[in-house]
Amino acid sequence: MVGGRLGRVALRVATGVVLVFIYIPLALVVIYAFNASGTSVWPPSGFTFKWVGEALANTGLQQAFLTSVVCALAATVVAMVLGALASLAVSRYSFFGRETVSFVLILAIALPGVVTGMALSTTFGALHLPLGFFAIIVGHATFCIVLVYNNAIARLRRLSSSFEEASADLGADTFQTFRYVTFPALRSALIAGGLLAFALSFDEVIVTIFMAGGVKTLPIWIFQSFRLANQVPLVNVAGMAAILLSVIPVYLATRLSGGVVGARG
Repeated sequence: MVGGRLGRVALRVATGVVLVFIYIPLALVVIYAFNASGTSVWPPSGFTFKWVGEALANTGLQQAFLTSVVCALAATVVAMVLGALASLAVSRYSFFGRETVSFVLILAIALPGVVTGMALSTTFGALHLPLGFFAIIVGHATFCIVLVYNNAIARLRRLSSSFEEASADLGADTFQTFRYVTFPALRSALIAGGLLAFALSFDEVIVTIFMAGGVKTLPIWIFQSFRLANQVPLVNVAGMAAILLSVIPVYLATRLSGGVVGARG
C-alpha cells in the first residue's frame, strides 16, 4: 500500500513538472502581452490593454493574421476532401500497394518541415509556378491531409462494414449508402481532423517560409518582428492570438474524438 501511494504521488509530481515545463513559457507570452512596459522582462511593471489596441490597429499584423486564417481554411478544406477519400479507399477496398499508400501518406507528417518546404519549392520552380498564396495552401495541405486521414481511417476501422452491406441489400446505391450510413458515422472524425489541420496550418512557419514568396502570414510576421525592439509588445499579442487559435481547435477536436488526438512531430 505504501509503495502504491508513493507511486501515485511520484506520478502526480512528474505530471506537474511536465505541465509546468510545457506551459510556463506559453503563460509568459500571455502575461507579457499585457505588460505595461512593453518589454519581455520579469516581473511585469503593470497591467495594460494598450498593446492589444495597438496590435488591432496595426495594418501589417491585421493582414498577416487574415492571410493565415484564409490559408489555413483553404488547406483544411483540401485536406478534408483528400484525406476522407484516401481513408475510404484504404479502409474499404483491397488493391495492390494499399499498405504502401497508407505509409506514404503518414510519412508526409514525419518528414522535417525544412525538407518538405525545400522539395515543394523546388517542384514549383521546376513547373514554373509562382510562389505565394496558392503555394502556401498546397504546402500546408500536404501534411494536413495526414491529420484528417488518421482520424477518418481510425473511425472507419471501428465502423463495421456490415452496416454498409445491409444498406446495399436494402436497395441503396453507393452514394445513398455513403450519404445515409458512412458519412454520418464519419462526420465527427472528419470535423476533428479538420480542426487539427486548421490549428497546424495556422501556425506553420517552416514550410511557409519556403512557399510564401512575398506573402506574409502571422507566423512569418512574428518571426521577422521578434528581434525588433519596438515590435516586441505587438509580437507578444500576436503570439497570444496564435496560442488561442491553436488551443481552441485542438480542444474541440479532442472532445469530438473522445480522447487524445495526434499532431505533427
